[in-house]
Amino acid sequence: MTAQRVPVLIVTGLSGAGKSSALKALEDLDYETIDNLPLPHLTAVLASGEHPDRGMAVGLDSRSRGFTAPAFLAAVAGLRARGDLALRLLFLDCDDITLGRRFQETRRRHPIARDRPIAEGIALERQLIDSIRNQADLVLDTSMLSIHELRRLVEAHFSLDDGAAITVTVQSFSYRRGVPREVDLLFDVRFLANPHWDAALRPGTGKDPAVAAYIERDPAFQPFFERIRDLLLFLLPLYQREGKSYLTIAFGCTGGRHRSIHMTESISEVLRQAGHRVTVFHRDTVIEPVT
Repeated sequence: MTAQRVPVLIVTGLSGAGKSSALKALEDLDYETIDNLPLPHLTAVLASGEHPDRGMAVGLDSRSRGFTAPAFLAAVAGLRARGDLALRLLFLDCDDITLGRRFQETRRRHPIARDRPIAEGIALERQLIDSIRNQADLVLDTSMLSIHELRRLVEAHFSLDDGAAITVTVQSFSYRRGVPREVDLLFDVRFLANPHWDAALRPGTGKDPAVAAYIERDPAFQPFFERIRDLLLFLLPLYQREGKSYLTIAFGCTGGRHRSIHMTESISEVLRQAGHRVTVFHRDTVIEPVT
């Protein structure tokens, strides 16, 4: 590829936050992937000029030989300055409790902890690489993501499709489980009538016709929906004009099962009909571990 820059994605972050899962997803997207590349080899590999016709994804973290945050950032800065690489940096984050549980479930030692408690290793690694997080093009928090949701997000953000359309991710979530950290536009729909208080509707979700009808009978629903629809249809072309390639929109309610899911599904359909590429996921479903 001599006429255009080669897409290069460097994947890093906290141990246990999902680097392996992200690289597998990128491989399925036709990236050439290299995991745990020694840091001294990074510049040599990417600056060699021997690039594939597709994108490249390289995984590095604190386990990689020669890895330090200053050396890593210096290498990234040098590669960004080149004219032949379209380099982006993905940082995978996760909260300490979830990381600790993942290491306990897999019975793996934390690479930084060695013979110390896992919590100490997590805290030390977070301190060592915090400066990298601040320089990332995208931070994905995997604390509440299933492996399938992580794959969908990776596909939405890093597809090699040459289409110029902005990729939109629309998600639902439960305020009880916390607000998503990496969201561009967030809307609280807890003011809408709650199907949870109807015993017949409680087991369902916002995808069920009866639940959807209950929510839409609220007099506030239609004016709110129309305003959000019009706002997004106005904003998306402007974001795209400014070069933004992806946008994350979130709708939250108390339990993350009814109102937020219905709004997510409804808005996603509107955006698809308008010609936008849309990825949907409902965060607070059954959580599967990522690695």
